[in-house]
Amino acid sequence: MKIRHLFFCLSSLMLVSASAELATNEPVIEVRPKAEDETFELTFPFQNKGSKPVRVFSIESACGCLSASLDKAVYQPGEKGSGKAEFKVGSFTGRHEKIVRVKTDDPEQLEWVISFVINVPEIIRVEPKTLQWWFGDPAEVKTTRVTILGSEPIKITKITSTREAVEFSFKEITPGKEYEVSVKPKTTGEVMLGALKIDTDCKIPKFQRQLAFFSVYRKPVGEPAKP
Repeated sequence: MKIRHLFFCLSSLMLVSASAELATNEPVIEVRPKAEDETFELTFPFQNKGSKPVRVFSIESACGCLSASLDKAVYQPGEKGSGKAEFKVGSFTGRHEKIVRVKTDDPEQLEWVISFVINVPEIIRVEPKTLQWWFGDPAEVKTTRVTILGSEPIKITKITSTREAVEFSFKEITPGKEYEVSVKPKTTGEVMLGALKIDTDCKIPKFQRQLAFFSVYRKPVGEPAKP
């Protein structure tokens, strides 16, 4: 019994010592494209930190904005590899977390998850993004702010509405840096959803138009009435 127990322990130890592990140098790979980038590529190093070879079967992304590839299919123990990731930046701004799943033949790591954090500079911020009125409430004026976060000043050139049932105007608070947009529904007696198209003279095409939304909704059941 003792010999059998000893053999089982040694076998388990050998299985553990013969494990494989693909891993990047950092737990999360930081990606920092420029504001004007439409796509962004980067290469990242990794290593088989285990003691047996690992074969890669496939690479899948959880988002259509991210694709990735590795430089080969099999990595020997201790071998370093190189990966490539391509991001479709598009209209993304701010911080976004994305992952890639790598399928392998390693029973200890059948799926290797590579984590990315994408930080896209925000050039123009509209806040709040949505102005809301409850059905039947007073049709009062509400405002949103357009703030220029980039180093270059940007001017609002025109604002148009997708609905005729609102009145709107804007004024410059700080030249080229901050604007206040005022919106007032002509009535709150009708449910409505629309947007203001805010055109600017930004040099980066994808930031030349911003959207601010407005809505008139019915109050959910149980919502207390406004005094």
